[in-house]
Amino acid sequence: MSTPRHSRNAMALLARFGRDRSANIAVIFGIAVIPIITAVGVAIDYSTATRMKAKLQSAADAASVASISQNSAGYKAAAAMTSDGSVAAGVAEANNLFNGNAATTSGYTNLSVTSTVTKTGTILTSNVTFSAQVPASFLGVIGFQNMTIGGTSKASSSLPAYLDFYLTLDVSGSMGLPSTPAEAVRMQSINPDNWVQYRTGCTLACHFAPQKSACVDPPVTPPAAPNPNPATNAGYSQQYNTNNYCMGYVYSRVSQTLLSNLINMTSTAQVPKQKPGLPDSMIPGLPGSLNTDPRWGIAAVTSCPTAGTDSCIQLRLDAVGNALNDPNNGLLAMAKQKEAVANQFRIGLYPFIRYLDASYAPLTSNITGSAITTAASNLAAELDTNVNASLGSGGTHIDNALNSIGGLITSVGNGSSSINTKPYVFLVTDGAQDNQVKGVPNGSWSGSNHATTIDPVAVCKPLKDRGITISVLYIPYVTINPVNTTFAGDEDDYANNNIPNIPASLQGCASPPDSAGSYFYTANTPQDITDSLNAMFNHAVQTAHITN
Repeated sequence: MSTPRHSRNAMALLARFGRDRSANIAVIFGIAVIPIITAVGVAIDYSTATRMKAKLQSAADAASVASISQNSAGYKAAAAMTSDGSVAAGVAEANNLFNGNAATTSGYTNLSVTSTVTKTGTILTSNVTFSAQVPASFLGVIGFQNMTIGGTSKASSSLPAYLDFYLTLDVSGSMGLPSTPAEAVRMQSINPDNWVQYRTGCTLACHFAPQKSACVDPPVTPPAAPNPNPATNAGYSQQYNTNNYCMGYVYSRVSQTLLSNLINMTSTAQVPKQKPGLPDSMIPGLPGSLNTDPRWGIAAVTSCPTAGTDSCIQLRLDAVGNALNDPNNGLLAMAKQKEAVANQFRIGLYPFIRYLDASYAPLTSNITGSAITTAASNLAAELDTNVNASLGSGGTHIDNALNSIGGLITSVGNGSSSINTKPYVFLVTDGAQDNQVKGVPNGSWSGSNHATTIDPVAVCKPLKDRGITISVLYIPYVTINPVNTTFAGDEDDYANNNIPNIPASLQGCASPPDSAGSYFYTANTPQDITDSLNAMFNHAVQTAHITN
């Protein structure tokens, strides 16, 4: 029986459908489109979350850095702390800064932030950690309603180191030398002191104030001229009558033009005087009458900040005082400018001869106050004049001075707080240790006048072993020329022969070099003194910053 034709057609169509694969693309696409759409959605959600995290991370970075910046409340609070620990003001500031910045961004929920600000020594560290949720648009299809994001920002800064500076200042006779060769020439040309012994003019040991302490008038009656060519053992010292007073320091404080005119003025019946010399009527009142005589008196200055000026002759101690006190680039003004927080630095001025005068300008945080600036300005007035019992007289006792400074430094800290200060000793000297002593006032001499140097191990090492940093400014000892071998047992030759030994002894006294350089400095001119003292201060601040 044959199959009907329409049945055969239906079966053929069914077979063709079975063999036809062209519709599989649509089926496969239909099956695959779901994960493709999901992947794209996930990428979009992830991208949104990443952008949101970046914005919040930026807010955290800004908060961690700003909360410990130098002008921040946290920094100031930490600097004032006397111990390590959490800084509440810094934590509050970090949180406020983060929240303020985060508020400018939307699209997140459940934001939380945790901040810590901690002081450890002189290091201040801030940590800001945050987390939030970002609503998902496409991930919700597969059951994730939110994406959690988070991050941490850490920043640290160095707190200012609290430093104490003990300026140990040699004010012995040799530091009263004129500050430059030109100033020495001016002093020699005008000074009558020790003229018999030093015909070129006395520049050293012409400063003792008591009558007949070091200067004795020639045996003549004014206005007669003294013997122009006396022997060095003539029994007197002066070029002309000065009431048996040394006039070198007094002469260095007045107008050189007015003084020269007065000394070289011709004697007359109305004004009898020696030439050179001072009016006869002025001599009984010397040295004070040089300034106070109603007719011939010349007003004196208290300090001489500038070399070469007519109003005075600058001495080395004037140059040191100006290097400290110059309002433009002196050490005191610079220290005040560099203070990062109040009372960060304390500075004291401690002059010494035989003894250290601990009361002259004691350690103070008021480093531009009138007391210390006046003390610096008038430093030359502390020159050994044989009248100050607090300083003693006659020699240069660097060993005693450093031992006394060590006694003043009762604790040695690391600079992390105002009660944990790090001490620095600045020794300013020409380096000649002279163990002689002269009684105050106008007493006898004792001890050796043979110049020597300090023993760095015996004198300086005990301070360094305690953690005290010693910085030395060497103002080179000036060679005595011409040498008078008959004076004080050939004191001049001993002094000159000692000069080559000084630098090594002071270098041994100074603390060892560090990454910021040597703690031994040399200054030959007034500008050198200013530059060196400033460099010593900057060295201390830099090193304290690095090591703490």
